[in-house]
Amino acid sequence: MKTEIAPQETTRAEAYELWMTSPMPMVTLTKTFNVTRLLKASKRNGVKFNALLCWCIGKAASGIKEFYILPEKDKLFKYDSIAINVIVNNNKGGINSCDITFSNDLQEFANEYNRLTIQVANECKSSFIDNSMIIGTSAMIQTQLDSIVNQYTDKFCNPMVMWGKYCRNWIKTTLPISFQFHHVQMDGGHGANFLEQLQRVINEL
Repeated sequence: MKTEIAPQETTRAEAYELWMTSPMPMVTLTKTFNVTRLLKASKRNGVKFNALLCWCIGKAASGIKEFYILPEKDKLFKYDSIAINVIVNNNKGGINSCDITFSNDLQEFANEYNRLTIQVANECKSSFIDNSMIIGTSAMIQTQLDSIVNQYTDKFCNPMVMWGKYCRNWIKTTLPISFQFHHVQMDGGHGANFLEQLQRVINEL
């Protein structure tokens, strides 16, 4: 469910005053992750690497209250659920968006990920969820990337998690991940906490 809230009644009141009218209110943090356990868990459980990473993102974000608040135009909204957006290569050679509701149950999430992304690819039609806080993702696995800075548009203030191709060596597998968020939604400390929590979730797989 999505509910409008009064900014002055939240912990984001000062941030709202400072950053709501900023022409560039987005912050980008980049961290290199150890995804060795993620890759092993993906192969062991038969879950796609990107699907498993999306679940880890949702798991890490679901425990941070700032992820449930989002600015839109000049208003602030609170959500009671989170969904993950993925970009799907469709059967016509283009791309579409696909929103997947986050579930603590990994297998349930993975099943929905597979079902919805296949459906979107075949129908060449985006699938959206209106009443959940959407965390955008973008995987550019054609090449290894050090960092990604996304464009900003006031039509989409949602947080974005982006990555390229992972790097394997004989010791471990690493993956730089960029995290972009609206400064009204959270501060740099909250963003850094999310990245630390994401690594912990990966380590516990």
